[in-house]
Amino acid sequence: MAQKTAKAHGPSTVTVKGRDVRLRTVGFFVLAALTIWFIAANTDSVTIRLWIPKVTLPLWIVLTVTLLVGILLGRLIAYRRRARR
Repeated sequence: MAQKTAKAHGPSTVTVKGRDVRLRTVGFFVLAALTIWFIAANTDSVTIRLWIPKVTLPLWIVLTVTLLVGILLGRLIAYRRRARR
């Protein structure tokens, strides 16, 4: 029978200017750059209904607030998951 061997794999890396960089880090920076570009490209004013009042704001502000709320909720969920373990 074939014997299973466990290989110790570390995180995937690429070499950038002579330094090893994790692919996760590269992906984060690519996603961050695309997000900043998307927010900067959408500058028109939009009207948003917040239950009762209607608010007119530049779209970049709405996108930035949405991004920050998403980051905060993600961090909160990750913190609570770690606390359970």
